[in-house]
Amino acid sequence: MTGDDEESLAELFWAVARRLRHQSRRTLEPWEINPGHARALAVLLRHGPMRLSALAEHLHIAPRSTTEVVDGLQERGLVERRPDPEDRRATLVALTDEGTRIGTAIRAARDTEAERFFGDLGETDRADLARILRTLRD
Repeated sequence: MTGDDEESLAELFWAVARRLRHQSRRTLEPWEINPGHARALAVLLRHGPMRLSALAEHLHIAPRSTTEVVDGLQERGLVERRPDPEDRRATLVALTDEGTRIGTAIRAARDTEAERFFGDLGETDRADLARILRTLRD
């Protein structure tokens, strides 16, 4: 592969990533929620209550940034902080009923958008793309 081919591949990848980012923002508009908050809701929906440090690890962000994300979600009534029953010095972050409702709605909307986005790909192409992306990610 020549340098031009590699650059072309990278440009295609970034163009697709940009489209996905824009689509994600549009999908989140009805809830007036930003992508970082949506990711935190998704992690809590998938894994349940957790300490801030664990949430930071799942989100791949600094603990201080995680505190800001949780503060924003708590202000909107989507999460709550509660004592960790296993360590009274620690605090867990948990979804409220409203947080669960909105997180579930966002997940459904994102699934629908992903189906539209990848809809032109056949089953084999989707499986190949998933395999390739996993390889690149790992």
